Amino acid sequence: MSAPADGFGVDHLPYGVFSVAGGPRRVGVRLGDGVLDLAALTDRPEFAAASLNPFLALGREVWHETREQVRALAGSDAATVSLADVVLHLPFEVADYVDFYASEHHASNVGRLFRPGQEPLLPNWKHLPVGYHGRAGTVVPSGTDVVRPSGQRGAGDVGPSRRLDIEAELGFVVGTPSPLGDPVPAGALADHVFGVVGLNDWSARDLQAWEYVPLGPFLGKSFATSISHWVTPLEALDAAWCDLPGQTDPRPPDYLDPDHARGLDLAVEVEVNGEVVARPPYASMYWGPAQMLAHLTVNGASVRTGDLFASGTISGPEPDQVGSLLELHRGERFLDDGDTVVLRYSAPGVDGGRLTLGEVAGTVLPARG
Repeated sequence: MSAPADGFGVDHLPYGVFSVAGGPRRVGVRLGDGVLDLAALTDRPEFAAASLNPFLALGREVWHETREQVRALAGSDAATVSLADVVLHLPFEVADYVDFYASEHHASNVGRLFRPGQEPLLPNWKHLPVGYHGRAGTVVPSGTDVVRPSGQRGAGDVGPSRRLDIEAELGFVVGTPSPLGDPVPAGALADHVFGVVGLNDWSARDLQAWEYVPLGPFLGKSFATSISHWVTPLEALDAAWCDLPGQTDPRPPDYLDPDHARGLDLAVEVEVNGEVVARPPYASMYWGPAQMLAHLTVNGASVRTGDLFASGTISGPEPDQVGSLLELHRGERFLDDGDTVVLRYSAPGVDGGRLTLGEVAGTVLPARG
């Protein structure tokens, strides 16, 4: 079997939630230019739900068994619903949202811009995956318009953000929960994480710069985070895993074992108003997703079905490999009202060729009020 040119063949089979002609929402899997209606084609009641959460909660063994079943359906003459006839929705109910800062290139670039004349990386950065808690209720599906946020831009300076930015990221979707008080070891990523989504962490840089000391991002980030409609199972990415740059100086603590510093060989495109402006490589990240999950839970924090944690901005070493306009334009140009941003992702597939992951699109609307 080989993947078709569109990247949505039997070696991919990402999950999403769709409806037809105002009918009920249900779970489907994308195959080419159609959707396999799993509520109609299988006997799993979880696929008649309006989100993926009931299926995600069933765990790794069921995910694998179902993937094999869906692969068999995809290889048969099972009917699909045309993409042109469906409405796509937020694929899962987001329980918690955590965003990391896992690219050394991005962190260094931002450090130079925000703290000129100082060391670009803060002393803790290579000892732990830095992150912040976001706003689960403002995670929206691809295609949702983003209203320009307002807030404090400085002392006595209140109004719409003048420095609205994007951050091209990868999101990891938790299926199996963990008990409160029990850390998740780095080797257990695939036992808890079902799959990945494309993610745009919209950022108001002027609000962020004023508020982030001493507790980190707040209103500059919490107004909108866009994700793709399709969730690519980790199993579909078996051929994409790669080693990340070495973590030897310093060597992180044992729970962040560098043996689990593995990332994904994903290619990302950042498009603004129809023009590709950057191509960040996810393989250039410093911290891997297994390390992020281990750090997220090392204090005993639990994860829940529907939790979403993101990589932070994906940026590589070259000027055209950055995942934010802040880096691309050195802080001199940001998004205007009416601008449309599209993030696209691809990865090697297990059967050859490349997978096309779900894209993330959004258009900026003027501030309100």
